[in-house]
Amino acid sequence: MFRRAPKPDGRALLFVFLTVFMSMIGMGIIIPVMPELIMSLTGRSEADSAALNGYLLFVYAVMQFIMSPILGALSDRFGRRPILLLSLLAYALDYLLMALAPTYALLFLGRMLSGGFAATYATANAFIADISPPEKRAANFGLMGAAFGLGFIIGPAIGGWVGSFDPRYPFLLASAVVFANLLFGYLVFPETVTAERRRPFQWRRANPLGGLISVSKHKVVFGVLMAYFLMQFSHHALTAVWAFFAKAKYGWDEAQIGWSISYVGLTAAFMQGLVVRRTIPQIGETRAVIIGIAAMSVSMVGYALFSPNWIALLAWVTLGSAGGFMMPGMQGIMSRATPADSQGELQGAIASLMSLTMAFSPLTMTQIFKHYADREGAPDFPGAPFIVSAIILLVALIPFAWAMRQVPPKAESADKRGMDPAAKPATP
Repeated sequence: MFRRAPKPDGRALLFVFLTVFMSMIGMGIIIPVMPELIMSLTGRSEADSAALNGYLLFVYAVMQFIMSPILGALSDRFGRRPILLLSLLAYALDYLLMALAPTYALLFLGRMLSGGFAATYATANAFIADISPPEKRAANFGLMGAAFGLGFIIGPAIGGWVGSFDPRYPFLLASAVVFANLLFGYLVFPETVTAERRRPFQWRRANPLGGLISVSKHKVVFGVLMAYFLMQFSHHALTAVWAFFAKAKYGWDEAQIGWSISYVGLTAAFMQGLVVRRTIPQIGETRAVIIGIAAMSVSMVGYALFSPNWIALLAWVTLGSAGGFMMPGMQGIMSRATPADSQGELQGAIASLMSLTMAFSPLTMTQIFKHYADREGAPDFPGAPFIVSAIILLVALIPFAWAMRQVPPKAESADKRGMDPAAKPATP
């Protein structure tokens, strides 16, 4: 039996919330200005610049894929604190480098640096797993999702406004925000991995595929991971092409793009901070995931087809926010089926899977955008990536349904009474 990590004080919980929140502010700040920055550095068109942005997202994600399981295993060995603080330092330096970069090549180098140390979200989730009883993990993962959404409320709005003066200013601001959070964490963040919960570092567990293989021994975890992969692959179409899509279809400037992304963050924060935390215990994680997939699929089709009308946009984004049920629901199911001493490995494996989607989804979606947004002899259709995303989301229901069928019969009957079928670990 492992002794539960000491309960951290409110400042530590606040720091973890702020880490996700401020990291997303930093990321959100730069999204509205990426089209203008890349076009100014390269002299390329919007469609070509979208493809170049896809390469930046690709190299970031590849480095994250390689390093996330290593950092996850190191956090199980040395603790959450040093890994999280190191990751924040790398993020701050990356934004500073991008602010000063005179060429696209240096932007590329900056993305490599931050991708190699991108462990903030995985380590924050491992911290939540350390301190949360099993029945509260999904709800607390939803709280991290709320921080994620809140960061996207403030970040893009600030970035769009500041970027209207100079496209490099948002990067300087993002660097300052992350540095401030790093200092706060250095002062208040405790270690939650007690001595008896630590385990030796093993390269087998630290290679990019080793963690995925290890945590996939349970059939439920394996199936949910496959659905998680498809869900993330679909979701990254928004982050990869939205700014370019809005400029091409609507003619929006940086401020308008920033406000539109902020509204996405507002609805996501409302859903995950209030609705999801209260609803999942009532309907169960399985039903929550299905609701999220259905809502997000409809929303993606709406993005692709509706005319440039703010009322329609607000309606579709609000519907898509129901997709916030997916991530905490899947996280909760997988965390329940994973031993206490492997929670860091699980989060590292999830981060690796996210890195694969962050690598190949933007690369795929930006190429689809480039092809359909600038076609010779045929009408332009910049919304094509969102149609593809909706189809992928529906396909994700297949491995998820298979995973839920692996749950023991007693747990299945409990789910019908409003309890989640993953409350008991599945047999391997």
